[in-house]
Amino acid sequence: MTTTKLTLISHPLCPFVQRAAIVLLEKGVALERIDVDLADKPDWFLALSPTGKVPLLKVEQADDRDAILFESMVICEYLEETQGGRKLYSEDALSRARQRAWVEYGTATLAESWQFLNAKDYTTADAKRAAFRGRLERLEEVLEQGPYFAGSTFSMVDAVFAPLLRYFDLIDPTVTQMIFQGLPRVTRWREALALRESVVAAVGRDYGHRFKQHLVEHQALLAE
Repeated sequence: MTTTKLTLISHPLCPFVQRAAIVLLEKGVALERIDVDLADKPDWFLALSPTGKVPLLKVEQADDRDAILFESMVICEYLEETQGGRKLYSEDALSRARQRAWVEYGTATLAESWQFLNAKDYTTADAKRAAFRGRLERLEEVLEQGPYFAGSTFSMVDAVFAPLLRYFDLIDPTVTQMIFQGLPRVTRWREALALRESVVAAVGRDYGHRFKQHLVEHQALLAE
C-alpha cells in the first residue's frame, strides 16, 4: 500500500473519469481533483496527456518529478494494486480474468449507449438502441441475483458499468423503460448501483443538469 499523493485530472461529465473516481472512493483514498475544459484544453494539460483525453492520474514522486498515468483502466488497475481498502478484483485467477473480460465488454457497451444518447436522427437512434439493448440482454443472462454483478460484492465490473447506467436515470423515463423492460436483473443492478455511495459521490451535484445541457448543445433527439 502507498500513501503517495494522488491528483485526478478530470472532466465533470466524463464516464471514464468516473471509473477512477469510484475506485478511489471505494478504497477511501484522499485525492485532489482538477477539472479541465476539454473544449479549450490548457497547454499544461496537453503537455501531460499523450492522448489529449481524461482521466489522468498524477502520482507524486519522491524526487518531485510526478508520474502521469493515462487511460482509465490503467489507472484503475494501478489503484487496485497500490491502494488499501477493499479489493475490487477476485483473488482467484480465473474469476479475475473473467471480471477483466466483462470490463472490456463494459467499454464497448458504453460506446453503444453513448451513440444512442447522442443520436441526432431516428435511424441512428433506433439502430444504437437495438445494439445497446442486445448488450443488456447478454448481461441479463450472466448476472447473478445481485445486487451487484457477481452477487453481494461490489467489483471493478460494477465500477465500469455504473457511469453508463447512470445516464438512464436522467433521460425520459418512457425511453428508459422501453430499453430495460423485460430485464429484471439488469434493472435491479442499475438501481443498486445508483444508490452506491461511491457512485453517487463520483460526480458533482450538478451532473444531471450538465448532462442534459450537453444533449441540448449537441442537438440530440433526447434533448427534445
